Amino acid sequence: MNLHEYQGKEILSSFGVRIQRGIVAQNANEAVAAAKQLTAETGTGWHVIKAQVHAGGRGKGGGVKLAKNLKEVESVAEQIIGMNLITPQTSAEGKKVHQVLVAEDVYYPGDSEPDEFYMSVLLNRTSGRNMIMYSTEGGMDIETVAEETPHLIFTEEVDPSVGLLPFQARRIAFNLGLSGTAFKEMTKFVMALYTAYTKSDASLFEINPVLKTSDDKIMAVDAKVTLDENALYRHKNYVDMRDIREENPIEVEAKEVGLNYVDLDGNVGCMVNGAGLAMATMDLIKQAGGEPANFLDVGGTADAKRVEAAFRIILKDPNVKAILINIFGGIVRCDRVAQGVVDAYKNMGDAIKVPIIVRLQGTNADIAKELIDNSGLDVQSAVQFQEAADKVQAVLA
Repeated sequence: MNLHEYQGKEILSSFGVRIQRGIVAQNANEAVAAAKQLTAETGTGWHVIKAQVHAGGRGKGGGVKLAKNLKEVESVAEQIIGMNLITPQTSAEGKKVHQVLVAEDVYYPGDSEPDEFYMSVLLNRTSGRNMIMYSTEGGMDIETVAEETPHLIFTEEVDPSVGLLPFQARRIAFNLGLSGTAFKEMTKFVMALYTAYTKSDASLFEINPVLKTSDDKIMAVDAKVTLDENALYRHKNYVDMRDIREENPIEVEAKEVGLNYVDLDGNVGCMVNGAGLAMATMDLIKQAGGEPANFLDVGGTADAKRVEAAFRIILKDPNVKAILINIFGGIVRCDRVAQGVVDAYKNMGDAIKVPIIVRLQGTNADIAKELIDNSGLDVQSAVQFQEAADKVQAVLA
């Protein structure tokens, strides 16, 4: 589950991580009120107005701007709220901005120059350990840094049996070139950040930039946070942070009816049972000259109601030119799935306007094939993988 910047900062702050303070606003009037409150609480004279969407690169799309007075706060908030923000991480249509974060200015003058760093905590799937990735090149896309100056990216892996040790936090601060107060502040920051990551059951904490202020404070100026949805039962207070406005509406609908669905860019809809079979089916479609339009796992129950729901969700994608149903009848009988397909097809009437290929293999597969073949519907049955691939290729030709 992805979070907005202000939500990620709330979690960070709850674990003792120093953050750039801010107040979320839904309109220009609230933004001005937030700016006044921040000035009273922090003494900041300037404010940073940040679009709150689930996408990086907001500044490049005009979603992060500095306001030097209350009049600018109002005008900038009016410009950003309601805009379709296009960034390198959004579609061509962009994402509509529903709210902004009015944040304090932390780049104030002082005894030293401010400095920006990059830091993230995530799972290294190769080693099976959590990893802190960091760089002196804060404020830049980490992909660009990796491509152009890979020697400036450091990693620190954490043994899960002992957790992050103090010497590792000190090594991170040293590699970032810090000393004195800033060195001590960074070690505290790293320890608190790792605690926030593990205790919140996150799959990603990305802070870009981590700022060393002119008076040697270390703070999170941004926060990109992804939580592990499978662990939300342990964090009831995080569930309400979900913003479905930022999610694919078809995926949201699928989730509500208990279907595992991921929207893709292809032209052949997939309906399968089991994640492994789904991956194999997508490969099959590619080999047949098509592109998978989705990942859809109907699970172990594939009755008429569930199949109909899956049909309706797949057909919401206007790019779908055919549907391939690929079911292995282990837990669920193939004839039951076939009857579900037939019943769903009849219930939907003329709503299905694309060819359907059904491959059923496993328990009662022969009975299932007879049900499909004798249904009188425009549904083609297949038994072998290659046969299904050939039929997909034929309908796309």
